[in-house]
Amino acid sequence: YGGQWKYLTVLNLVLQAVFYGVSFLADVLRLIKKLRCAKCVISSRDLLFGVLAFPVSTFVSISFWALYTYNRELVYPKSLDGVIPLWLNHAMHTAVLPFAVLEILAMPHRYPAKKKGLILLGFVAFLYISWVLWIYSVTGEWVYPLFALFSPAGLAAFFAGSLAIIVSFYNFGEFLNRMIW
Repeated sequence: YGGQWKYLTVLNLVLQAVFYGVSFLADVLRLIKKLRCAKCVISSRDLLFGVLAFPVSTFVSISFWALYTYNRELVYPKSLDGVIPLWLNHAMHTAVLPFAVLEILAMPHRYPAKKKGLILLGFVAFLYISWVLWIYSVTGEWVYPLFALFSPAGLAAFFAGSLAIIVSFYNFGEFLNRMIW
């Protein structure tokens, strides 16, 4: 149930593709002097990057490799080695972070007001957590084996901690952007 769409990694890859597509469109519109349209697309690009693309890709990369190092079976069972080549694993879980950092280095982004940005990020996090819980309620199986280790209170604490971490990545991205630009 949920197929590949239950994994945050896959959703993040779609998010990155949408973000870079919007970035390309903004660049094309600026080049062909459609400045009014470009301004709208640029503001959408900046919102998408600041609120989702940077914090989510950072979260995916760091949390995946931290959990993988601790006990890979909890997030990426050894049985997947024969299905997903090493280069693809790194493309999904490693490359997203340096590309996000390079984006900050290469292009200034206008972040939304802090409250708006955090509300949007929190809303998206709530949607994903709801999706994970819905999948469990339908199938009786957790998206990630790690979740089976927690009591309901422990799982709530894990989700709250994950939200705090992703909020810190939002703040870090905003800080880097401000320091560089």
